[in-house]
Amino acid sequence: VVNVLFSVRDRNNRLVPDLSQDAFTVLEEGRQQEIRYFARESELPLTLGLLVDVSGSQEGLIEEEKRAASQFFAQVLRPKDMAFLISFGAEAELLQDLTNSPRLLQRGLNELRISTSVGGIHPGPVPTASKPRGTILFDAVYLAAREKLAREVGRKALVLITDGVDVGSRVKLAEAVEAAQKADAIIYSIYYYDPRAYYQAGWGFGGGGEGDLKRMSEETGGRVFKVSRKYTLPDIFKEIQQEMRSQYAIGYTPS
Repeated sequence: VVNVLFSVRDRNNRLVPDLSQDAFTVLEEGRQQEIRYFARESELPLTLGLLVDVSGSQEGLIEEEKRAASQFFAQVLRPKDMAFLISFGAEAELLQDLTNSPRLLQRGLNELRISTSVGGIHPGPVPTASKPRGTILFDAVYLAAREKLAREVGRKALVLITDGVDVGSRVKLAEAVEAAQKADAIIYSIYYYDPRAYYQAGWGFGGGGEGDLKRMSEETGGRVFKVSRKYTLPDIFKEIQQEMRSQYAIGYTPS
């Protein structure tokens, strides 16, 4: 069975949450497929993973991320929903396993700490036998998809808060995307970076990882959100919440 999870917007970009099965047609390689399963979001439990970048470049953003994520968990989780929390920098760490408790998730958020390897905010190549590990974004996505989401049922999503720069992951971008696809997980990426950290480290003013985030999100049915003064982290969490509460699920067996 192929599962397709998606949302629908009208020409004014407003979410349309109340369509019935007969509004949809599924084509695969030009052939119409029989829709065997159809559900609206409200009928499906949600399993959500929040992955937070704690590399050195994010140090000035951690407190805001804690506050916004706590509010997000409190608002988005319903009785049948589950969530987990992973931080990633030089290493990936499971701060809170799958739970329905906003209190336990808050406790996990309180454990967010900067994690860097030797060499600064994004260490460059060093003359050692091993590859330097600075921000293992792709590894974190791969592990979250394979270890936490692959065996879950219903709707599954990963929310990433990061500048998108990967240094030292053992898996490639394509492998991380494939793991999310096999787990039927949507990736929502929040592109968030601190220009001051980059400037102080001599890296200019940009995060530089937006392209990789765009690929991960678009190839799994999600989107990239970019934090700015006018578009804050709480604003983005609110929009992700609305989108996840307005989704459809279709299942079909290819002819």
